[in-house]
This record gives sequence, C-alpha cells and structure tokens, in this order.
Amino acid sequence: MGELAIYAGLFAAAFAAATVLPAQSEAVLAALLVEGSLPAAALIAVASLGNVLGSVVNWLIGRGIEGFRDRSWFPASAAQLDRAAMWYRRYGKWSLLLSWVPIVGDPLTLVSGVLREPLWSFVAIVAIAKTARYLLVAGATLGLS
Repeated sequence: MGELAIYAGLFAAAFAAATVLPAQSEAVLAALLVEGSLPAAALIAVASLGNVLGSVVNWLIGRGIEGFRDRSWFPASAAQLDRAAMWYRRYGKWSLLLSWVPIVGDPLTLVSGVLREPLWSFVAIVAIAKTARYLLVAGATLGLS
C-alpha cells in the first residue's frame, strides 16, 4: 500500500471518529506507529487534522440543525446534548478541551455550534485537545514497543 493511501486511511479513520460514525482512530494510529515505516510526526499531524476537521463537521451540524434534535436520526441523544450543554454553559469554550473524551466529546462539539462558539476559537481549542490525545497515544505506543 502506498504512503498516500496509508495517510488517507488514517485521515479518514480520524475524521470519522470525530463525527457520529463509529470509528476508532487511536488503534489505527498505534498500529501505524508500531509498523514504523512512516514518520511519527507526520502520522500524528494527519490524525490530528482529520479529527479536528471531523469535529468541525459536528460544529457545522450544531449551527444549523438544533431544530431537529428530537428526530430519531439526530446524531446525539437528548440526554447527551443536555449533559454537553450543561458542561458548555458551566465552563464555556474551555469545555472543548474535553472534545477528545469518548461519549461526551462529540456532543460537546455539536453543542458548541448550537451555542454559536466562534469557529476560530473552536478550532484552536479542539486542535489542542485532539493533538494532545494523539501525542499521548504515540508516546504510550512508542514507549511500549
């Protein structure tokens, strides 16, 4: 498999993992790091970019879809949205530092769009959180291999 295809696959996994699609990007990153044929920094950058852009999709959905929250196809349950909104109202944009956390992270990014967080601050905070998570995954993976 060519390098471009590997990077594209990692990007797609990270992007999907940040949206409502069921995906696991940490395992993909860890496997590629263990395999060792590509630079760790490039893999972390690609995973981070894909994951942040996936979160931007959630933000965009939040900006325009609040009126559909009671529909069965809506990407987060009412309980998840309410919990995320509570965190967001309590801690403001800094709650986005938890955007990497399973179950609560995706609704937080969606709620930030609903509550009209500016895109620039959203991207900056989410990028810090998501990149830090991938750095920890890489550190744990490379420290163990």
